[in-house]
Amino acid sequence: MGNIDTVDGDIFSAIVSAREKGQAVALATVIRAIGSVPRHAGSKMLVWPDSRIMGTIGGGAMESRVIQDAQAALTDGQARLVSYTLNNLVDGDPGICGGTVEIFIEPLLSIPTLLVIGCGHVGKALAELGQWLGYRVIVSDDRDEFCNATHIPGISGYVVCPPDEVPEHIAIDRNTYIAVVTRGLSVDIDLIPALLATPAAYLGVIGSHRRWALTAKALEDRGITHDQLQRLHVPIGLELQAETPKEIALSVLSEITLIRHGGDSQPRYLAEKLK
Repeated sequence: MGNIDTVDGDIFSAIVSAREKGQAVALATVIRAIGSVPRHAGSKMLVWPDSRIMGTIGGGAMESRVIQDAQAALTDGQARLVSYTLNNLVDGDPGICGGTVEIFIEPLLSIPTLLVIGCGHVGKALAELGQWLGYRVIVSDDRDEFCNATHIPGISGYVVCPPDEVPEHIAIDRNTYIAVVTRGLSVDIDLIPALLATPAAYLGVIGSHRRWALTAKALEDRGITHDQLQRLHVPIGLELQAETPKEIALSVLSEITLIRHGGDSQPRYLAEKLK
C-alpha cells in the first residue's frame, strides 16, 4: 500500500507541476475491476500529449489503448469512461487475463494562458488585468528593462528574447491567448510569422489601420498568405472607444473572453444569466 501511495503522490505532484507550467495532461483511473485484471480499482496513470506516462493501469495492449484514448480526450477536452474485456487477443481484446476493467479518463487542461508580447504601458495593464481575471500570465519583450518583476510584478513568467524566438521559449497551445502590443512594424514582421505557426486560440495585434496595412504588405512580401492573416484580430480588442492603457486592456480582454466562451457581445446576455 505504501508503494501505491507514493506513486499516487508523484502523480498528484506532477499534475500540480503541469498546471504551473501551462501543460495539459490526462488522468486515467481504474474505477471498476471484475475478475482477473492486472490492476485494482483506484490505480492511476497520468498521460502527457506526447505519450509519456507516469504510473500504470496494467501495461500491455490495454495500456496502449488507454494512452490513445487519453490523447483523444486531450484533443477534444471531453472526459470518457472506457471498458475493456481481457479475454482473447485473437478476438481483438487487449489482454487475456479473463476479467473486465472500467477506466475513467479525465483531461486536465491547462489554465488559460495570456501571453502578452510587448511590455510597455498597454502590455503592463494587460498583464495586470489578466492576472486579476485568473489567467496564467506570461510577458515577453526584447528589452529586459521592461520585462521583469519590478516593472510588472506578480505574474507567472518573464521571457526576454528576440520577437521571432518567443515560441521557442514558451509552450503555446490551444489554450493560449496572445496579445501583440509591440512598438511597431519592425518587431511585428519578425514576430507574426512565428506566432502563426502555433495553435494559439487567439492572436491579436495592436495598431492603427494604417500601421496594419503596412505590416500586412510586408508580411505578404515574405510569403504569408491572406488566409493566414485572417487568423489575426486586427485592430486588437472590441470597439469601446478605449483611450487609456487600462481601457485598452479591458477592450482586449473583453474580446478574448468573448472568443473563449463563445459569446455574442449582445446586452441581453448578462440579463439572461441573472434571471
